[in-house]
Amino acid sequence: MPLRASVIIDYQNLHLTGHGLFDSTRFGPAHEALVDPLHFANQLIQTRNQRQRDGMDHAELRKVLVYRGLPSAKHDQKAYARNQAQKAHWERDPRVAVHLRPLKYDYERDENGKKVVGSNGDYIVKSRSEKGVDVLCALALFREALNPAVDVVILASQDTDLEPALDEALALGTAKVETCSWWNPARRYKSPEIRPSTKRIWNTRLGQSEFSRCWDTTDYH
Repeated sequence: MPLRASVIIDYQNLHLTGHGLFDSTRFGPAHEALVDPLHFANQLIQTRNQRQRDGMDHAELRKVLVYRGLPSAKHDQKAYARNQAQKAHWERDPRVAVHLRPLKYDYERDENGKKVVGSNGDYIVKSRSEKGVDVLCALALFREALNPAVDVVILASQDTDLEPALDEALALGTAKVETCSWWNPARRYKSPEIRPSTKRIWNTRLGQSEFSRCWDTTDYH
């Protein structure tokens, strides 16, 4: 029987790391070279299984958990609408669940510390950033490792902040824990592989050909 696999995706990390490693002239701007979570997970499982040694169990995809930042409906109406459309499109397959966490906004302020209002009547935004998505990924990793219906949980992120979460999930001694990473031999310094400190685990490397096959070609404009 194949291993029942759950894939946890740190979406922004997965998306931007892959886009930064491979031929950007081919894939275009990052916001137009999205990764489809289901295509990615299927490609990951297929590649993983092909590289297993004889006698090792293959995996079967059962669940894809995606964690991602959500733009503000007030400050970024178009980005918010695209994000919601992508969530709806990706969740057409019942195995995929997209979890969104509001982005953190940093505003322009005057000398008194008050937010500056622009000509359109809205506060002027200096920057946007994800906060807490890595924590959600860590919690999901732990939950899936405890789930008796899961045999192997694969973390799709290259964020080293998640390495302690790998240690905790391994310490449970329940489901197998694995990772995956985008890999470009010509740019090794840009291709980190996160690893637990307690033991070696399986990591599936994915290259530009796999990135191409994961591309979401849907027009969300």
